Amino acid sequence: MAAVDFHRVGARFSLEGRCALVTGGAMSMGRAIAVGLAEAGADVAIQTAPGADAALGLADAAEQTRASIAALSRRCPVITADFIEPGAAMRTVAEAEVALGRIDVLVICASIQARQPFAAIGQAEIDRQVAINFTASVELLQAALPGMAARGWGRVLAIGSVNETRPDPELAVYAALKTAQHNLIINLARQYAGRGVVLNTIAPGLIATERNRWRRQDAADWARIQRDANPMHRAGRPEEIVGAALLLCSEAASFLTGASLEMTGGGHL
Repeated sequence: MAAVDFHRVGARFSLEGRCALVTGGAMSMGRAIAVGLAEAGADVAIQTAPGADAALGLADAAEQTRASIAALSRRCPVITADFIEPGAAMRTVAEAEVALGRIDVLVICASIQARQPFAAIGQAEIDRQVAINFTASVELLQAALPGMAARGWGRVLAIGSVNETRPDPELAVYAALKTAQHNLIINLARQYAGRGVVLNTIAPGLIATERNRWRRQDAADWARIQRDANPMHRAGRPEEIVGAALLLCSEAASFLTGASLEMTGGGHL
């Protein structure tokens, strides 16, 4: 067997000279992916909604992420945008393109959820989730894809959920919208496949994030949640998503499009 040139193989995962936008990039999975892309050589803009960060007690999260990326000698403009506002997602892409020159990689990570019995979900909450979890994705894609296609190279990574295939009864709207988002990714993956642009989804299972930090306050209950979540009987860590994200955002994904990569510890099985 011929020796493998690992330098050349590794180069396929390099993002040297690329420009990325990560929505929800201030914390948890978004932060881990943003820093990972920067470590691979990309300049990375991050979108953040300060009100959401502050509600989790992390008002300085975006600045901490920016500092981590700047320490890698990469540019990291921070774009403030609340996707509940019509047009905010399109503006985010426009600001990122001005700051970085172009967007080669788009990571759609920002989302919200609310645990409620289905019958108790009010119209205001439905509208909020539709705006942030789906309409914003449409806007981001409409704004970013034409430039990628014109340049003949682009990567889109949507962060989905195990709820696409195993919906939680208390996350009915969130689960339905994640399924809709992946359907959109599949549709566009087919349309852009011949133009150098690939679109894929990562569907995580239980990940220990800032959003579910409240569930970890009761150690015994958290142990039960982890035990029941998947055959590994544990939650994933945000940094465990980074390797798959780098695959799907780099040259290594040149023949991979329309896929949903289940990162669930076996929880989707």
